[in-house]
Amino acid sequence: MATTAPTAARTNLASVTLEVADPEAARRFYGAFGVDTYVRLRPAEGHSTGFRGFTLALTVSGPATVDGFVAAAVEAGATVLKPAAKSLWGYGGVVQAPDGTIWKIATSAKKDTGPATREIDEVVLLLGVEDVKATKQFYVSRGLTVAKSFGGKYAEFAPGQSSPVKLALYKRGALAKDLGVPADGTGSHRIVLGGAADAFTDPDGFAWETAAPSAPAQS
Repeated sequence: MATTAPTAARTNLASVTLEVADPEAARRFYGAFGVDTYVRLRPAEGHSTGFRGFTLALTVSGPATVDGFVAAAVEAGATVLKPAAKSLWGYGGVVQAPDGTIWKIATSAKKDTGPATREIDEVVLLLGVEDVKATKQFYVSRGLTVAKSFGGKYAEFAPGQSSPVKLALYKRGALAKDLGVPADGTGSHRIVLGGAADAFTDPDGFAWETAAPSAPAQS
């Protein structure tokens, strides 16, 4: 008997595209910051105000490496939203790129065990959503596999083989608070996720489109 592969099996985060006002300036920034291999760039089509509802988070080896990435971002034109500091869970800081994208750089280590590096252990795209459980189920129905889940507060999906970025969900208000920004925001998220068999928009307005695996930042 013939079977039809479900749509679920066809969704896998393969690329992250940031919509920016000045792709050339953004390309220079992300190259200097050291994350240009993780994002694509294209001219912004939609207007937005306030919090865009997401952040990209870098996990690195130690505090000195966090400081190095924060310093590189600031030198390239970023604004510090939260200075790097120790917390209960480790050490981290938050910066906002000139194009408005918020980046969190963190480590679970509270002390350095070696010199600072420019190596990134993991990149996570955190989507701020209204209902973590409902949005998690939506993505499960599209074929993503849950790797971690903490009730209605947080969910993380297993990355695909071709994905340089891991996808996770967090309550929008909690995410904004963690980043040090007001939760209010309107208009476009100004981010597009690639890797679906067909274009769709999730329950919180994040758009997916068909895309090849991610390449260095480009317009």
